[in-house]
Amino acid sequence: MPNIANILKAEISRVARKEVRAEIETLKKASVSYRAAIAALRRQVSALEKELHRAVKGSAPRSSSNEADEQFTPSTARRFSAGRLAAHRSKLRLSAAVYGKLVGVSGQTIYHWEQGKARPRKAQLESLASVRELKAGEIAERLERL
Repeated sequence: MPNIANILKAEISRVARKEVRAEIETLKKASVSYRAAIAALRRQVSALEKELHRAVKGSAPRSSSNEADEQFTPSTARRFSAGRLAAHRSKLRLSAAVYGKLVGVSGQTIYHWEQGKARPRKAQLESLASVRELKAGEIAERLERL
């Protein structure tokens, strides 16, 4: 005859798994609905920002349109990729120290960014973006000035 303690333990485990599975299902459903609601809100905010930009651009006088655009235009969010930074630097065949001079940081900082040990700040992202837009000749001119 099997041990009653083992049978009881197995039955308790089975019932507990069943209860946990039911609870997890309700949480999963709630999570899906929350994600859908967040996505809808993001789309709505984006549409409202575009509408605001169009309204400000259309109603502002010509002389102060630049001020209005600067005041109401959301800043461009810059993304950073360590791999893209390393690829750009190797494409230009520049050392980390030289590339760092272009950006305004040290060579060690460039290494840390490429390895993912650190991330650039907002101002540094802008510097990286400006360097990324330069052509090889412009980079050589800028390096000569430095």
